[in-house]
Amino acid sequence: MTTTAGLARFSINQQTVKQLSLPELVAACGTLGITRAGLWREPVRQYGPEAAARLFRNAGVTVTSLCRGGFLTALDPVERRHALEDNRAAVDEAAAIGTDTLVLVSGGLPPGSRDLRGARERIADALAELGPYAGERGVRLAIEPLHPMFAADRCVVSTLAQALDLAERFPAGQVGVVVDTYHLWWDDQVPGQIARAGEGGRLAAFQLADWVTPLPEGALLGRGQLGDGAVDLRGFRELVEATGYDGPVEVEIFNAGLWARDGVEVLAETVERYVRHVLEPA
Repeated sequence: MTTTAGLARFSINQQTVKQLSLPELVAACGTLGITRAGLWREPVRQYGPEAAARLFRNAGVTVTSLCRGGFLTALDPVERRHALEDNRAAVDEAAAIGTDTLVLVSGGLPPGSRDLRGARERIADALAELGPYAGERGVRLAIEPLHPMFAADRCVVSTLAQALDLAERFPAGQVGVVVDTYHLWWDDQVPGQIARAGEGGRLAAFQLADWVTPLPEGALLGRGQLGDGAVDLRGFRELVEATGYDGPVEVEIFNAGLWARDGVEVLAETVERYVRHVLEPA
């Protein structure tokens, strides 16, 4: 186990140990010396945003992000209006729980559409409405590019360059980007794009998970525990830190095998893997 100082920037995303309730997560963080956590809207809504804010604040655990907003690519006007309303609600929830970062999964192609460029333009149109709303509430929208295998149904923003092309249309205080190792590890343009994000003040969040094979059907639950796969996690940390980023390093792993285990045990293991594969020299 590492020292509390070694975990100063470590953040555990709730989905990594989603078998733990919010109070159980807070208790486990206290036991292991973890002072940061990323949350998801569904459990926060069930617990109540204000109550969740008190729970984490009283325990000395900072909420580093809320996931997720987005799904902004619909063609139907009614669907688009509902999406904007839901994203405004997500901004309000982020502000209520005390985080300044709302992660966006932008949305895939509408049924029957093959127009990737048009879908990305609709995301930009939505950001033009949502960015000022978020900024007024002290929340930044963080565009997360997802691996290209998710472009059809979940996220037409597949590269960090595409995410930055969108974000840079708006003030940096309103719209930033997420660097997630699971989604970006394969892209040889990433080092330059991370530098670009840092120069523009666009790095809103940094998330870690490993890439393991074979992927399960659908791949959504295919994220690996740190150190189990192909990603140079330490190298990503060094690239991000070279920009001057000193914010949270959030571990977000969707893995049914981890969820089937004792949550506190998984959290302790994740801390150990973080120290060994992200912090310590190779």
